[in-house]
Parts: sequence; structure tokens; C-alpha cells
Amino acid sequence: MVFPWRRVSQSRLPKEPTLTDFRVLSDTVRVAPQIALSDMAEAAALGVRTVVSNRPDGEDPGQPTAAEVAAAAQAVGIAFVHAPVSGFPDEAAVAAVGEVLAAREPVLMFCRSGTRSAMVWALAMRQAGAEPEGLREAAAGAGYDLSRLPL
Repeated sequence: MVFPWRRVSQSRLPKEPTLTDFRVLSDTVRVAPQIALSDMAEAAALGVRTVVSNRPDGEDPGQPTAAEVAAAAQAVGIAFVHAPVSGFPDEAAVAAVGEVLAAREPVLMFCRSGTRSAMVWALAMRQAGAEPEGLREAAAGAGYDLSRLPL
């Protein structure tokens, strides 16, 4: 399944994050900054099958906890995976994201800015056999510089 979403120009993103603040990494993977609990119904309507949070609980005051995001996702039929990343992605986060990506269903991954989500996506895709240059190009097209990420 491919997302029916239109691509949002990075220069035209609103200051307050909304669900459409996504950046395209592939036909099935989008990354975004922190999403709101109220975004889940829209995400479901747009075809998202799984939401992956790469934010550790308590990273910022007032951010929803993983349990709150999971409950909001599950209430509208979206699977939820918490694969927190504090700095460089660890093996557990990469493995969890790899399992999600293997399903080839629409995924929305988020962290504070999307950078950690892009990193863990690239590492999981590399483990699945994707070429480093293609991963870096896809990330660069979405506004993420992964040139220093060891792939």
C-alpha cells in the first residue's frame, strides 16, 4: 500500500506541527516531528497502519507518553511501536523498526524533529540489504543529512 498523502514542501511547513508535517522517505514510510494524540484519527483515515515513536518518555515537558500515544493509536485501529532513541539508535530500536518495515505497510515514524526516526529507518533498511547511497539520497530528499551515519 502506498500513502495517498501529497508531499508537503519543506519550506512551506507551518510552525506548529500538524500531521501533514511529514517527510517522505519511501512509498510506505514518512517521518514527522512530535505528533498530537488528536492526529491519530486523521492518520487512520490516511491509511497509516503503524505509528513508531522514537522519542523516549519524558524527553520534553508536556509531550505525550508512549502509553498515551499507544492508546490513541489503538483506539483508531493503528498499531503502535515504541522504539526510543536517545542519540545513536541501538540494536533494539533498529530491530523493532526493521520488523515494522518488513510488513511493507504505511508507517508514520516520529521523534522531536524526525532526525532520529530517519536514522533508525536507514539503519534498519541497510540491515535489510538497501544500498547506503540510496538511503542517504532518500533522507537528503526529505531534508535529513545522514552523510556521517555509518551505513
